[in-house]
Amino acid sequence: MSRKHPIIAVTGSSGAGTSTVKEAFEHMFRREGIKPAIVEGDSFHRYNRVDMKKALAEAEKKGSRTFSHFGPEANLFGELEELFGTYGDTGRGRRRLYVHNDDEAAELAHLGVKSGEFTPWEEIPEDTDCLFYEGLHGCVSTKTTNVAQHADLKIGVVPVINLEWIQKIHRDTSERGYSEEAVMETILRRMHDYVHYVVPQFKLTDINFQRVPIVDTSDPIIARDIPTADESLVVIRFRKPDRFRVDFPFLLQMLKDSWMSRRNTIVVPGGKMGLAMELILTPILRRIMEDRRSVLG
Repeated sequence: MSRKHPIIAVTGSSGAGTSTVKEAFEHMFRREGIKPAIVEGDSFHRYNRVDMKKALAEAEKKGSRTFSHFGPEANLFGELEELFGTYGDTGRGRRRLYVHNDDEAAELAHLGVKSGEFTPWEEIPEDTDCLFYEGLHGCVSTKTTNVAQHADLKIGVVPVINLEWIQKIHRDTSERGYSEEAVMETILRRMHDYVHYVVPQFKLTDINFQRVPIVDTSDPIIARDIPTADESLVVIRFRKPDRFRVDFPFLLQMLKDSWMSRRNTIVVPGGKMGLAMELILTPILRRIMEDRRSVLG
């Protein structure tokens, strides 16, 4: 952890909705005049799209049915920990981008990369105020690596499992052209790594946002639409509320129809998730930046 070069890590599995939290932070960064170094979790995958398919086929030949993007074999956990540690010490480090689609490839045409490939590694600029990570493994901790220890603010995005599957099925079938059968095969193959490398992160996060649908999602495979925000509740759990000076009476007043379910947990209507993030995270972000300025003198 670093007061001088703080690190914010937003972590959640594929289809969990981490991009929603990323958008909320982008708004706050602009409003507060903060210049972040953005790091995408996908950029620390070990393989590009073509090589991942080859590695997956090779694993299946060897009888492995658990090789996935969620596990250590397909990711650069050591390099991610090195980035977090180096940034915390110096405010520098190396990052790259993963090109998700043809639109992103067109924007990066000057680098000569195609969809499914990585851009070259580059140095993070010297004048950033914080590092912001969004992806699968921002709080991962294994026998050989401990990324979580370097993050100053750790946020988990954890929809209930059936909702997570519904979101992934709809995204991958409508936006990426996969069949439902192919998506379910991916979900099942990832389950071992999901249990061992994704889920354990959420006991280390400082704040968890868990969206819970209040409509029937008992069979995610046949669900024809994703439950809307107004058809959901958001359970927000703080590991140590006192550390972040969480003002629960203020939140209850500002977030209509919210309530406390435990001493460290507030439940808000799904449609107020964005507002809740702003109300909770803005003062925390300000204090992190004020602390940084005081250390820098």
